[in-house]
Amino acid sequence: MTAEEIRRMEERVAQVRAEMERACRAAGRAPGEVLLCAASKTQNSETMRAAAALDIDLFGENRVQELCEKYAAGAYSGKPLHFIGHLQTNKVRQVVGRACMIESVGSHRLLECVAAEAQKQGIRQDILVEINIGAEASKSGIAPEELPGLLECAHALPSLRVRGLMSIPPAADAPGASRPYFAQMRGLFERAQAAQGGNVSMEYLSMGMSADFADAILEGANLVRVGTALFGARSYPAQ
Repeated sequence: MTAEEIRRMEERVAQVRAEMERACRAAGRAPGEVLLCAASKTQNSETMRAAAALDIDLFGENRVQELCEKYAAGAYSGKPLHFIGHLQTNKVRQVVGRACMIESVGSHRLLECVAAEAQKQGIRQDILVEINIGAEASKSGIAPEELPGLLECAHALPSLRVRGLMSIPPAADAPGASRPYFAQMRGLFERAQAAQGGNVSMEYLSMGMSADFADAILEGANLVRVGTALFGARSYPAQ
């Protein structure tokens, strides 16, 4: 990366951090309560290394192949790595043990596959449960009413640690349109906290992306996943 590209990225990170702080203060929360996950889809290893030197808490990858390639290249410079995209069961073994957190566990089958691979590797894999809060057919995740049953299943899988919830609401067509979904997620999170125990501990509420992370913070998110606002518009390779 050129010095100018790094400078622009520094400015974007500072702008996101300032907006996060404003949202925290508006919600009566300390800014340090909210983690910034840099959603690094399509970004190369050089960009990741430069970003790791900035005020970013962790990285999030959507694609298994990118995660594996950047992980092997040491692109994350020791910062935590989360997997935040749709995970197919046949690719679980490539993510378990590399990502310190898998945020997108949204079915009983995937939960059991992750647990089996973690047991095979002799580790405990941290996960978040993905909730399909907008009941969208195009998105993965369980329905809110399925959460108690999935958590009950997780209690019987000692190779997992459920650390919280994640969600992506329907695309907003107006400022503030995502807040009702975020509020529903906060309610679900708080109810789950009341029933936690064993290997289930509701610590993280991961919601909010570049267009709506401030609203997510106002509604209780303590982990936001931001890509475009940090790195600029994504450039996808030609097919």
